[in-house]
Amino acid sequence: MMRQTVAGVLCAAGLLMCTGIRAAPAVPAALQQSAADDARFAAIHRAEWQWRIKERLARDESERGQVATDFERVDAASQAVRLAHWQGVLRQLDGIDPARLSAPEKINYQVYRAQIAAFVEELRFREYEQPVNADSAFWTDVTYGARQPFAKAEDYRNYLARIRHLPRYFNEQLDNMRAGLARGFTPPRVTLAGRDAALASVAGAAPEDTVFYTPFRTMPAAIPAAEQAALRAEAVAAIRTGVQPAYASVLAFMRSDYMPRARLALAAESLPDGKAYYQSKIVEFTTTNLTADAIHRIGLAEMAKIRAEMMETIAQSGFKGDLPAFLQFLRTDPQFYAKTPEELLMRAAWIAKKFDAKAGQYFGYLPRQRFAIRPVPPDQAPYYTAGRGGPGVYLVNTWNLPGRALYSLPALTLHESAPGHAFQMPVALEQKGVPPFRRAYISAFGEGWALYTERLGTEMGIYETPYEVFGMLSYQAWRASRLVVDTGIHAMGWTREQAQAYLRESTALSEHEVTTEVDRYISWPGQALSYYLGQMAIMEARAKAEKALGSKFDIRAFHDTVLQLGSVPLPVLAARIDRFIAEGGKSPYPKEG
Repeated sequence: MMRQTVAGVLCAAGLLMCTGIRAAPAVPAALQQSAADDARFAAIHRAEWQWRIKERLARDESERGQVATDFERVDAASQAVRLAHWQGVLRQLDGIDPARLSAPEKINYQVYRAQIAAFVEELRFREYEQPVNADSAFWTDVTYGARQPFAKAEDYRNYLARIRHLPRYFNEQLDNMRAGLARGFTPPRVTLAGRDAALASVAGAAPEDTVFYTPFRTMPAAIPAAEQAALRAEAVAAIRTGVQPAYASVLAFMRSDYMPRARLALAAESLPDGKAYYQSKIVEFTTTNLTADAIHRIGLAEMAKIRAEMMETIAQSGFKGDLPAFLQFLRTDPQFYAKTPEELLMRAAWIAKKFDAKAGQYFGYLPRQRFAIRPVPPDQAPYYTAGRGGPGVYLVNTWNLPGRALYSLPALTLHESAPGHAFQMPVALEQKGVPPFRRAYISAFGEGWALYTERLGTEMGIYETPYEVFGMLSYQAWRASRLVVDTGIHAMGWTREQAQAYLRESTALSEHEVTTEVDRYISWPGQALSYYLGQMAIMEARAKAEKALGSKFDIRAFHDTVLQLGSVPLPVLAARIDRFIAEGGKSPYPKEG
């Protein structure tokens, strides 16, 4: 007796069409084309990503958590190769019709093409010839790795290999700076004052007192004592013979050549091909094609709205006097300033915990990663912003306490910690199934979200006094005024003093913050435009969804939809919220159970 097949059993049971098994239905031609285009696009970005890893411009997922052993090449020849490569990638991308891609790949395409286009523009204008501005520099960026805890001996050996390559990296940066200096492509001279201090703090100290020795001060007990001693000795030698001479060379160049000969003009439009250069920065940092004139007008209109809110808040506080008098009161009354760094840090921690009590009411998806609250390192603090946040950390600047107003701390904390940067970035990193280039940070989205959360604080009940509400409004005015100041400086001939006066008269920022912020805008064209334009896009998207969905609108589903995107150009955000509305305002995350 023959053994029955499974198919035979099913036929006998009437569960299959046994008079002839039907072929699978034909896949529509449009779907076949979409799948082919998706595959073609995937091949382009996957190959380019592997190239980035080879160039040390990105790291493979398998290397996550590993300490790097070298620095990328930044010499002119390497930059020329990268420009040619990315221009080739752009040509490949332009051969794809994004309308024929599937819905997820359309988003990926828009994000990826904008990213590659920004790389091309940066290299076309040879931005690598100016690796320093009032906010940061390559000699401060390289210290980041020294501030991270190491878990095993291999981490220390990798770190030692990396800092042994630092002289080569610094020499390439020096060559780039000389080339930039020769063609007038430098930060304005006025913004460089004091920026050599971080160089001097490394060049002139004992090796054990430099930031580069930080990982060796406390080492894991699992590493034998003899090995610890050997690693410490290697670190001292590497710092003394390689790192410190490299810092000394850059310090000497900065003081004797670069700072004295840096350009006097402030405007980006005064640089070589400056008008086109500034427009490229507007596109990069706002992800729009707005002109400087249009942005300037938006800023003036928004400032007028915020000024009206400020006057209402002053009245609620009971203060008798006009706006300038109120600003003077805020800047000088001792009640608004911490007495010790610890007090400032504890206040920040308290505000962050206040958000935790509200998180579930406003967000369905909460990131797994927590964040620490730490002071800004002392070698960076004098020229650092009031705070800065990201995955795992919220840095609070405890230097110059009379310049760190407590009435602004709630807005700062929401922006930099949760639900701002230290919340949004981990949510993006935790998304599954997205290509690695989607992990990149897009300023208009990220800064726009963080500024949006400052406004959200009023709904969440974070601000407890009219002074704290005014602090939030001052921060709103600070970001809206950037639209006026950045375009004023870089396209309309504003002076540094004019920009400072506008910020001073429009916000409650301390004098120290007014000075450091204006210098940041002067030396970093376009970046300051990200914040308010990004917030406006999110608020407009929310208003549209609330109107369209009515009682079906769920703030948690809206926030989850925005954050699930990761970091995208503003037009991509608008399109996603249109789909959110069309789908009835449902959450992007499946319900449990």
